[in-house]
Amino acid sequence: DDPTVVVRLLQELHTAPIDPALLAEALRGVREAGVTVAARVSPQRARELTGHLLAAGVEILVVQGTIISAEHVSTEAAEPLNLKQFIAELDVPVVAGGVGDYRTAMHLMRTGAAGVLVGYGESLATTTDAVLGIGVPMATAIVDAAAARRDYLDETGGRYVHVIADGGIFGSGDIAKAIACGADAVMLGEQLAEAEEAPGGGLYWTPAAAHPSLPRSDVIGLGPSGLGRQSLDSVLFGPSDSPDGTVNLFGALRRAMAKTGYSDLKEFQRVGLTIRG
Repeated sequence: DDPTVVVRLLQELHTAPIDPALLAEALRGVREAGVTVAARVSPQRARELTGHLLAAGVEILVVQGTIISAEHVSTEAAEPLNLKQFIAELDVPVVAGGVGDYRTAMHLMRTGAAGVLVGYGESLATTTDAVLGIGVPMATAIVDAAAARRDYLDETGGRYVHVIADGGIFGSGDIAKAIACGADAVMLGEQLAEAEEAPGGGLYWTPAAAHPSLPRSDVIGLGPSGLGRQSLDSVLFGPSDSPDGTVNLFGALRRAMAKTGYSDLKEFQRVGLTIRG
């Protein structure tokens, strides 16, 4: 009944030193499923962990924090991360974020990132706004990042950086709105955790839950949709027996596009928008 018990357990588990062999084994299991393997690191530990991740076969590296910049500073002896230099040394594409405005999005694009995360992963579990007072108005942030993408495309003569909405995605309607604002893709968290194949059995939390001194995520239980837990295929592609926008996410996106007269995602990014109070 006490949510802090689970958070304390996560904090304790994350104090254990990283075992490269165990990390490689876990990633090997993902790779054997025949999917693209991506891994997330924080800016603070990017240099420490990336070698192990690449050796294990990671194909996309995600450098993600609440807010990140192209260059970091540190009062410790370790050299802070220079993201542009770091990306230039790698042979795999790097996705970086989060960002919340035009200037930061442009800075990250200029580092050579293949994609930029907009937002910090706001979900039903996150408490970042309550703890730090930091929030991201996702519609404005996505529009700003899309403008940076356009200007960077002109600046470089054709280099396209993908804008990925990471936060505020609670249902299929939010996916449609994010794409309409200019996002190329969205990050899904609790939506996938709700599927019957999810290893957490319906529990969901973000990496910030395990922060050693300032956790910023609860561990939440997600209730079943419709008559029971849905398969991952149903969550993504339907059919749905739930009217709340948590099942058949991309069937709903296709329907939203059709209703507004679009059949192509890139065209849908230019759909007319209005603001409602």
